[in-house]
Amino acid sequence: MRRPALALVTLLAAPLLSGPASSASPAQPAVVELFTSQGCSSCPPANAAVASIADRPDVLALSFGVTYWDQLGWTDTFGHPAFTERQWAYARRFKRDQVYTPQVVVNGRVHSVGNSRPLLDRLVRENDRRGGPSVALDDGTVSVGAGAGRAEVWMVRYDPRTLPVPIRRGENGGKTLPHRNVVRELVKVGDWTGAANRYALPKATQAGLRTAVLVQSGTTGAILAAAKG
Repeated sequence: MRRPALALVTLLAAPLLSGPASSASPAQPAVVELFTSQGCSSCPPANAAVASIADRPDVLALSFGVTYWDQLGWTDTFGHPAFTERQWAYARRFKRDQVYTPQVVVNGRVHSVGNSRPLLDRLVRENDRRGGPSVALDDGTVSVGAGAGRAEVWMVRYDPRTLPVPIRRGENGGKTLPHRNVVRELVKVGDWTGAANRYALPKATQAGLRTAVLVQSGTTGAILAAAKG
């Protein structure tokens, strides 16, 4: 991976902030967020690794396209400034002064390059959530049960298909890169104060997308609970 001239990018060799061993469940899937770019030559292995766990019922895998590689000759077709800002917010949370691709964040608690299936399996296993509220999606609303703490409730809409993208320029020029579970919408729908509550979800603006919900301590704190439709 080459460092962009105007972006601060580093490659992390090992995961940080590991937590206690446990396991996720379909009712409370582990959230695996991939920050990636079509212009980054180091990203395809992480894209493939995250795609390989996307069908696990106990995992919610999400691919966020960032924008700071766009200046190197190829504009990411799925990139969005809000996703870049989310990654920077994680960098501040992890007390880092740089962002990097590929980056995987598991349950808002640990980050890594995430470029192999065994590594992702281990991160999910070792950084599970415990004690979060229940979450249920139902006909345009999400119900969050009672629990301890305060959090923000976020709606994510993502494309579950494998989407091949021909890359014409930049570090991956000439390649066709598959993308899976590409995030298209990320919207805060409310605040959770520990009491059971129900939140209305925005209507879908694009057909074929799936909906997920994150209950997260702050914009990029630990994810307390999650659900996928």
